[in-house]
Amino acid sequence: MSRDAFDPYKHLNLSINPDGSCTRNFEYPIVEPDPDPSPGKLTASKDVTINHETGVTVRIFRPTNLPSNDTTIARLPILIHLHGSGWVLYPANSPANNRGCTQMTSELTVIIVSVNYRLAPEHRLPTQYDDALEALLWVKRQAVDAANGEPWLRDYADFSRCYIFGSSNGANVAFQLALKSLDHDLTPLKIDGCVFYQPFYGGKTRTKAELKNFADPVMPVPAIDAMWELSLPKGVDRDHRYCNPIGYLPQKEKVGRLGRCLVIGYGGDTLVDHQQDFVNMLVTAGVRVEAKFDDAGFHGIELVDPRRAVALLNMIRDFIN
Repeated sequence: MSRDAFDPYKHLNLSINPDGSCTRNFEYPIVEPDPDPSPGKLTASKDVTINHETGVTVRIFRPTNLPSNDTTIARLPILIHLHGSGWVLYPANSPANNRGCTQMTSELTVIIVSVNYRLAPEHRLPTQYDDALEALLWVKRQAVDAANGEPWLRDYADFSRCYIFGSSNGANVAFQLALKSLDHDLTPLKIDGCVFYQPFYGGKTRTKAELKNFADPVMPVPAIDAMWELSLPKGVDRDHRYCNPIGYLPQKEKVGRLGRCLVIGYGGDTLVDHQQDFVNMLVTAGVRVEAKFDDAGFHGIELVDPRRAVALLNMIRDFIN
């Protein structure tokens, strides 16, 4: 299959408009938050607008069954959650992301702050990185101004145990967020680790996995190229550091200041070689990396295989506990 014989935009159900925006030719229900922590529900959720000019929101998830000792409720770790969207497809309030965050909140007993970052091509990179940083700094402000802070964070969150989690292109955003966090005094918020799940990276040179999986039904290479074309800043190619992790090697001193990281991937993922390059870049920079790659599996397998979803939760649980 060549790019010429394959319409990647049809595969993605997108139509590109003359002004550079796109029409998403698919419908999915927007999941509304459910702030009622009534008995029988595993979690409660609420939306908070953190920037009224851009409209960026976060969705906060918390367990309804809060752990406690005899006198006080135990405070819970915070996960800053960056969802997978292919840069251009799905907002954070999509059914798949809401379902995943609900399960993660309940099973791991954490508070999740899911960032509804703006999508490309209407908002190209680095917009998504900026939105993620704004969310992180907003969480810090809730810790600093506890009296006026978001009640769920004020009452239930352990600000000294904050983790950054990203899936697919959300893992790309999560890495940038971790780097940007080094430029800020987050006190009393403390980043205790990062989880990068199937990080979405690329490059101009085709890898073995890309050639092998060129016509993959889930992640065909022409569709991946199209997602980069729609999301990268205009005028740059796939060897830009936003896409190619090797581009961060000149910043390895800064990268080496990151805390411990968990990287998870699968051998059947079209992007697996780029994910391995990402791990190698982190190791070269001196980062404490735990890499878990399963030979079997493909991009987004946890969405269709409940056993893999449970395995993912177990890996995250082991990392944060």
